[in-house]
Amino acid sequence: MLRSDYSTWLCGKHELSLSRPRIMGILNVTPDSFSDGGDHFDPKAAIEHGLKMLDEGADIIDVGGESTRPGHTPVSPDDEAARVIPVVRALVEAGALVSIDTRHVQVAKACLHLGASIVNDVSGFTDPQMVAAVADSQCGCVIMCDNEFRGNESRKSVVLESSNPRRRTPEPRPAPQVRRRFTLPEEAPIMRSIMGFLGDQARTLQRAGVAHDRICIDPGPGFNKTTDEDVVIQRAMRKLNSMGYVLMSAVSRKRFVGAVSGVSDPVKRDAATVGLAIAAIEAGARILRVHDVATVSEAVNSYWAVAHKDPRQGFVSLGSNVGDRMGYLARACKLINEIPLTCVVGVSSAYESEPAYGIETPVANAVAEIRTELHPLVLLDRLLEIEDQLGRTRDEETLGHGPRTIDCDLAWIEDERHAGPKLTLPHPRLGERDFVLMPMEDLMHDPVRFLSHDGVDVLPPEERVGRVVDELGVIEWE
Repeated sequence: MLRSDYSTWLCGKHELSLSRPRIMGILNVTPDSFSDGGDHFDPKAAIEHGLKMLDEGADIIDVGGESTRPGHTPVSPDDEAARVIPVVRALVEAGALVSIDTRHVQVAKACLHLGASIVNDVSGFTDPQMVAAVADSQCGCVIMCDNEFRGNESRKSVVLESSNPRRRTPEPRPAPQVRRRFTLPEEAPIMRSIMGFLGDQARTLQRAGVAHDRICIDPGPGFNKTTDEDVVIQRAMRKLNSMGYVLMSAVSRKRFVGAVSGVSDPVKRDAATVGLAIAAIEAGARILRVHDVATVSEAVNSYWAVAHKDPRQGFVSLGSNVGDRMGYLARACKLINEIPLTCVVGVSSAYESEPAYGIETPVANAVAEIRTELHPLVLLDRLLEIEDQLGRTRDEETLGHGPRTIDCDLAWIEDERHAGPKLTLPHPRLGERDFVLMPMEDLMHDPVRFLSHDGVDVLPPEERVGRVVDELGVIEWE
């Protein structure tokens, strides 16, 4: 393992590495959310959008069935459940890490039962029943600070009576009009209140049995806070990070984002959202809750690639069963080594394997060990370009399992878990492929132990597919 940052967020069966920022895509299954209400109210449209966000770079899909915009109409638990349950079920079945955005314990329980891995509670777990529900599971918990649930902590004027009862108390004079001398209110009382609430609720969860590493905190920008207060909180994100919990930035398209950017239409605030998200990352936030996953992912991936050294170990499975098979394997290794922010550090020998997955002829296989600083989805696009460059053709009838000059499968990337139509990591069939596991033995001592430790179920040799039948020799690629 190459990384020095091993911080994680434990969310049910998922262990989300926070060595780089993670994106939580917002999926509002509502008719009245402030920027996208009604866009995904139909369950089928919501599911399609959720899968699309995974392909765009979302690590988490946050499903909500009740709008929390100012002036929203509360939704009953039954109505909310009817909206979100079909969506949560489908996304979980697709392998996604799903969060349920709800304040209703009935809805949270139902979605956890379906396989949701995170409860994002707008009321900050002030309901003891919600605390008990998450304590009975292993889900991740997002504590959000809404001033409505934080309580009224405004300063109250106090009249001090004289200790001398004979002394007449003077008539109160009208308070002089004070001009503002500063652009923003004082930071200390705002942050003391926000951090006090978040800390109290985190300790409540921990006393109930929720592990520290399951807890994420969100200061709740836009929730019963003025624009000036929201700016103060954003500037003080480092203080929130110092509390030691996973920190979320959830500023996407909020009203205060429009105030500081001058953009009145919420849907057009995505560029401004990117700016605030990057500032939050530098302050320690690692979860970015956003509407426009594609835009934020592109911006954050680009920023992270040039601002932070982040080399990751990976393995690419290579296969060819057309023409000069050894030549195609060698050219693929050379082209992978030329991908920006990526290098090949080792290549196994080539091995011939039995046909598998509908392929009719034996395949020459190898595995390349790489180091990369690219996001997995960005790296995948580069690998697909190499396949095109080397003349691979895809037949829809064979579903990608027909003859190919070269096949470049992204099999494993350090600390990366992803699910989606475009990419699943680790490769969903990695543990059954003898034609990958055998070549990996050239690159490490015990690939079975290595992958098993990382959660990959590896089959015994006699149960694998694509069994290796011969060694073809060293690949001359440099």
